[in-house]
Amino acid sequence: MEHGHGEEVERCECTHVHEEVVKDVTAHMPDDEKIYDLADFFKVFGDSTRIKILYVLLCSEMCVCDLAETLHMTQSAISHQLRVLKQMALVKNRREGKTIYYSLSDSHISTILNQGLEHIEE
Repeated sequence: MEHGHGEEVERCECTHVHEEVVKDVTAHMPDDEKIYDLADFFKVFGDSTRIKILYVLLCSEMCVCDLAETLHMTQSAISHQLRVLKQMALVKNRREGKTIYYSLSDSHISTILNQGLEHIEE
């Protein structure tokens, strides 16, 4: 595989494996199942509509009608994304009469959003 001018392949020049470091790091790694779950969790944040919904719900709990109005989207598009967010336990809902209100599941979600925003604004 050829690379453009000045583009270097990241490669280690040493052939010696630093076994202590490798052992130490390996001991701190979550198991594969947790890694896969974490990857799935972060995939949820890979959609701008879902991010918008989470930001709206950071401010206030809302029903689907209000979310659709706020984000200038159809209720079915909102409902579809809310299902995904609910499956990943990012949002919860409660019924009041005929209305179902959605809110964030916990405070971790605002931390994740804020950390992400801080990172891209750096």
